[in-house]
Amino acid sequence: MLSLPVLDISRLNSTEEEAAAFRDDLRRVTHEVGFFYLTGHGIDPALTESILDLSRRFFDLPEADKLAIENVNSPQFRGYTRVGGELTHGDVDWREQIDIGVERPTEGAGAASADPAADYWRLEGPNLWPEALPELEPVVRRWNDELSALALKLLRAWALSLGSPEDVFDAAFADHPFSLIKIVRYPGESVETPKQGVGAHRDGGVLTLLLVEPGKGGLQVEHDGDWIEAPPMQGAFVVNIGEMLELATGGYLKATLHRVESPKVGSDRISIPFFFNPGLDARMPTLELSPELRSGARGLSVDPTDSPILETYGDNVLRYRLRAHPNVAEIHHADLLHHA
Repeated sequence: MLSLPVLDISRLNSTEEEAAAFRDDLRRVTHEVGFFYLTGHGIDPALTESILDLSRRFFDLPEADKLAIENVNSPQFRGYTRVGGELTHGDVDWREQIDIGVERPTEGAGAASADPAADYWRLEGPNLWPEALPELEPVVRRWNDELSALALKLLRAWALSLGSPEDVFDAAFADHPFSLIKIVRYPGESVETPKQGVGAHRDGGVLTLLLVEPGKGGLQVEHDGDWIEAPPMQGAFVVNIGEMLELATGGYLKATLHRVESPKVGSDRISIPFFFNPGLDARMPTLELSPELRSGARGLSVDPTDSPILETYGDNVLRYRLRAHPNVAEIHHADLLHHA
């Protein structure tokens, strides 16, 4: 395979025969590859241009304005991470970014849940927004709303394609989904030998919709032992599934290793992944697959640190955050470091 498959989600709005064919393609591609380009999604190109422009403007701010919302000030790991401030499997990722989640009060987080004392409720809380760029917040909020609707549409298509009710996943996202947006800039560091932008990993949530600045490469996807280049496609998102969807299907759908190489010296790259995730206390339902599909399930992936996929989403994301940002963890969650 030389490039990622391309799927047009507008086929769901065509005849039932065409919609069923799209669902079959969706199931096949995410069983075999776990990554694809998504076209026909209906997201306004003007909104896409706006969030890319605002991302550039954020990273062009004076350092003091960015550091005013540095993530060391956030127990929820929100806000700005300076270059080299995040790790993947203990290795430094060469990027700067701002992390933006769903805004919720910290007081009483999880009070109505079955496990109100769970440590992962510490991740609920406010975002840190740059005062020097107030235009960013409303655009990011709209981006979250529109991509959440698109992601749920995809998730329902997966459910039907796997022989389950269309709404089988809805409950996990109904009350307090924990989606996350990262706005990332990769400064050019590679010369002849590529350097790590982000190390090889699988996403820990349900699914990811990735927007990459046009004309900028660097993303690579593992397939059958090879690394496939996944450059941006005009008007398309790069989509991949995460470990929680792999868990729900007993390994039939595949959470795939991927990595990002740092751009060449003298250039950079803007990337905006949207991670569609359930509530922190959610457990994805285990789907009852047909004997034919079940025979193709390969069991669960094991990440490069041999850490198993945990059933409750909050346990997974908390473990990841503690490992990826040890400086933030040391300041705000020193009592949890033994969990990492």
